[in-house]
Amino acid sequence: MRKLIGVLLLCLLLLAGGGIAYLYLRKPAAVPPAPVVVEVTPARVARGKYVFLLADCDGCHSERDPSRFGAPVVASGRGKGTVLPASLGLPGTVVAPNITPDLETGIGNWSDGEKIRAIRDGVDRDGKALFPLMPYPSYRHMSDNDVYSLVAFLKTLAPVKNALPATKIDFPVSLLIKSVPQPAGRVPDPNPGDKLKYGEYLATVGDCADCHTPMKSGKADDAMLLAGGRLFRWNSLTVVSANITPDEETGIGAWTEQLFVNRLTAYKEMAKDPPKVGPESFTLMPWLNLSQIEPQDLSAIYAYLRTQRPIHNHVETHPAATRAQGT
Repeated sequence: MRKLIGVLLLCLLLLAGGGIAYLYLRKPAAVPPAPVVVEVTPARVARGKYVFLLADCDGCHSERDPSRFGAPVVASGRGKGTVLPASLGLPGTVVAPNITPDLETGIGNWSDGEKIRAIRDGVDRDGKALFPLMPYPSYRHMSDNDVYSLVAFLKTLAPVKNALPATKIDFPVSLLIKSVPQPAGRVPDPNPGDKLKYGEYLATVGDCADCHTPMKSGKADDAMLLAGGRLFRWNSLTVVSANITPDEETGIGAWTEQLFVNRLTAYKEMAKDPPKVGPESFTLMPWLNLSQIEPQDLSAIYAYLRTQRPIHNHVETHPAATRAQGT
């Protein structure tokens, strides 16, 4: 019996060792980058800038001015990349890379197919899995034309020389993220005439669910989809995402379409010269970028959000400021 138990333990150890070895050696799902060359035309660049704003690429990849409302982009630092703060609770050192056309420190030497693969499939130039703080599971649904346009816009960014360290993810997350990338394949253009489906497309590319869904056991809590309550710590500042489900009391259920559109476009003029603000006005919501989105597109997003399950979840978006005010 003792010998049998020893054999069983040895088998279990071998199986465990084989499983770990498999996780170490496996590569993320990937296809070769498409042999495409994106033409840089005024129409492509204009659409690409629009997608860049909608997808909030500035949020991680650009230098920002946190002393002003909405942390506007510092023009000379758009796309230069940064090491994301440890206060976000990330499993290791996560770097938003330099996405300017700089040949040495940016993506100036990347092919267009490699850029497209990184954006939608979630693998870098060497086929390694990107950390999914980069919301490529959402960008996977970005249409071919929109991702081509985004690449065209990236080509027009001023090259910025900004050398950054490589992302280094802690074990075992470094192994687990290999299962996240998936080839996007061909993605057709959405039909703006189908308001609900178009709104779903825009909300997905805008990655609304990622910020507005709380986390549970290290991943999004699907039972609380879009119900807000996700806490973000950016160095010494904190903010909590709002409930954007159609709940009448705690979400946007009582909002009219016009109120929703007005709320998101309210900062259009302010975006030209955002005022200085204190920590009580800290936000990660890309108000300044979203204020540039066309009203009809915001109406489509509103229509889509109205179809989601209403969830009663009261959220205090700035709890620290509320406590400071004694309320």
